[in-house]
Amino acid sequence: MEIYNDKIHIDDSVSFNNNATFCVGTGRMSLALRNEYHNQLKKVQEEICFSHIRGHGLFCDDMAIYHTYEEDGVEKIEYNFTYVDMVFDDYQSLGLKPFVELGFMPEKLASGNQTVFYWKGNTTPPSDYQKWADLITATIQHFISRYGREEVITWPFEVWNEPNLPGFWKDADREEYFKLYNVTSNAIKNCDLRIRVGGPAICGVDDENWLMCFLNYCSNNKVSIDFVTRHVYATQAPKKDGHYEYQKLRSPESLMSELKNSRRIIDSFPEYAGMEMHITEFNTSYTPLNPIHDTNLNAAYVARLLSEMGDFCASYSYWTFGDVFEESGVAFTPFSGCFGLVANGMIPKPTFWAFSFFHNLGSNAIARSEYFIITKDSEDNLHGIAWYPVEENVNINVTLHFTIELNNGFYILIMKRVDELTCNPLKTWIDMGSPAYPSKEQLVLLRECARPQIRTKQYEVNHNAMNFDITLSANALCYFEIQRIQCETDQGYHPECIRGARLPF
Repeated sequence: MEIYNDKIHIDDSVSFNNNATFCVGTGRMSLALRNEYHNQLKKVQEEICFSHIRGHGLFCDDMAIYHTYEEDGVEKIEYNFTYVDMVFDDYQSLGLKPFVELGFMPEKLASGNQTVFYWKGNTTPPSDYQKWADLITATIQHFISRYGREEVITWPFEVWNEPNLPGFWKDADREEYFKLYNVTSNAIKNCDLRIRVGGPAICGVDDENWLMCFLNYCSNNKVSIDFVTRHVYATQAPKKDGHYEYQKLRSPESLMSELKNSRRIIDSFPEYAGMEMHITEFNTSYTPLNPIHDTNLNAAYVARLLSEMGDFCASYSYWTFGDVFEESGVAFTPFSGCFGLVANGMIPKPTFWAFSFFHNLGSNAIARSEYFIITKDSEDNLHGIAWYPVEENVNINVTLHFTIELNNGFYILIMKRVDELTCNPLKTWIDMGSPAYPSKEQLVLLRECARPQIRTKQYEVNHNAMNFDITLSANALCYFEIQRIQCETDQGYHPECIRGARLPF
């Protein structure tokens, strides 16, 4: 089936904001103290180069920031930033700035015992808002002292996580969250007015009403807000079976409509029109128990989202970079359905390559559709990505036919393909019997099966146009480049006389 057949002009220009690598998500902060976590993040940074990283649990007790003690019968407070320094220092060594999520509640400052996740993050309001404000102030002043004021003002600060869900904020109490936001925002601005703060980090449930009320509150009470944050996921309600949960995907159009509505609400306030909206979490499924995260379908679907989310959002942070992650407990197998781009054992999943490809893409687009994006760099080389997500269990190939106007000369077409046959470590793992604890030899094989297939072809353009096809199987993802080349021929060297030098593409 042919789904595209048109002529592309190299000097054309179409709208495209490529913010795919601005931020990536992580599990709770204390996981950053583990070696496997560091190694997975290092691999991601070497290939993809995210700018920021965001995760939960900055103020949870396993980060050990907030302490109390008694002296002369009086309770006193002290702070310990040893672990957070280790974590943020490591982030900086990997070229990352923190997108700081302020939460959850230290046990000794909490008003209740409600917790969330395997690691029991406390999700109740502070028992004393002045002590909360002091904690925020002390933390930011420490960051300024250690990393420098001019550096810290480049870090976004987000107040809490998904307060519209009762599991993440007691009773999903809207007015209580507004109070938390107000106190936190004031404490931040008292440290430096240039530090940027935002919220409400909502996700799904009653999101339009929450966002409207939040912005009304900030507007009516003159509360500082520099950007809006929300989350978005693409799956319906889950069906649970053992350790796993299975869900159907929503259409990309349905997901994008949520973002459009949020954008419309923000822009309906004259003082907030055009304000940055950051999606500080997104993925297909919102549960770390869904095997979709390990699939080629996930990669192809996410590629489609990455091509469009920049139309409405200043950034969109994939949840998460790696599988050292414990919201529902420690994964039983390397392919457990966890969120990460890298599976435990240092195995890149197909979606890892979606972000790698978008990192190489740039943002100067010359053509775009629901199936592909093509950009041009400063040297007139072309870069493109094509995708074809298919949720149903059917085998359908589609062909994109491109005619690109180019100056006469020689060109190389480079294709990197990620599909269910050529870059599918999940299939290899299942074929080897789904070992919960793969051997070193099995891990080597899994990593080898997690690489894109690379193919090249030389073209001679004689009539100012280059024609080529990209055939995509179900859930394929394909990166391609077109570069002009200068052919050099050694004396007596004839490729046509050499077996394997000229092959059908």
